Amino acid sequence: MLEELQRRNLSAITTRIYLHSVEEFAQYFKTSPDRLGLEHVRQYQAHLFTDRKLEAVSVAQQVSALRFFFLKTLKRPWPVEDMPAPKQPIRLPEILSREEVERLIQAAVSPLHRIWLLILYATGVRREELVQLKIGDIDSDRMLLHIRQGKGRKDRNVMLSPRLLQELRDYWRAANPKPQTYLFPSKGAHRDGDVPMTSKSIWSAVQQAATRAGLDKRVHPHTLRHCFATHLLESGTDLRTIQLLLGHVDLKTTSRYLNLSQRYLRATASPLDSLTLAASPNPKNRSHKK
Repeated sequence: MLEELQRRNLSAITTRIYLHSVEEFAQYFKTSPDRLGLEHVRQYQAHLFTDRKLEAVSVAQQVSALRFFFLKTLKRPWPVEDMPAPKQPIRLPEILSREEVERLIQAAVSPLHRIWLLILYATGVRREELVQLKIGDIDSDRMLLHIRQGKGRKDRNVMLSPRLLQELRDYWRAANPKPQTYLFPSKGAHRDGDVPMTSKSIWSAVQQAATRAGLDKRVHPHTLRHCFATHLLESGTDLRTIQLLLGHVDLKTTSRYLNLSQRYLRATASPLDSLTLAASPNPKNRSHKK
């Protein structure tokens, strides 16, 4: 299966997730996965929903991995009509106000965590893209940040704000030892191998800051990406530009931020306001007349 994934040049994240999903599938039945069939997949899918209480998006990811395993590795049929993809609910993400973003950043546990939060909000990058940033990706002459091989193996550029550039320079001056290749190298067992840190560190940093800031909303690294897009839209940036900055393939994906922007929602009047209704009678007056 690993060879089939590598032949298609799928990302390291997809490869890891797919292999782990098939591994869990085999462990659940305590049987080698090539000895299992579609009926086992149906049972396992029900188990993921009823016993493990996974969200539809997580179950769909596991089913995709199993479909790849059966179709591409085992060369077995996968009847689509018998193996439907889980229906996924469409939910709008939580958005922080600008004041809440400030509180979140100010509540960072350390200067390193602070610079991570600043990058997430200032550029809208994904946490996996953040950990892969290299020193050479900072273009201070053109005031750009280069995102290399982001989601879907696509390159893109995002703006580099003067404020963020100064924060990055302060980080560089304080760093000891100085990063050699990756902007945020791993400090674990591979610290001498010049490899990037794991994205779990970013997740933990955001969670800790949200707790310290006393935010009641559910906050994770992707929340700052949503805030980046929504706040740009509220400031007058057009959807097409936001689409390019986020790296979305389809403008429909970016257009959901119209549902999150206070500027656009408040600018639309309700049809109720166009009606010439008489004022509602006071219930106390009606009872007095009787």
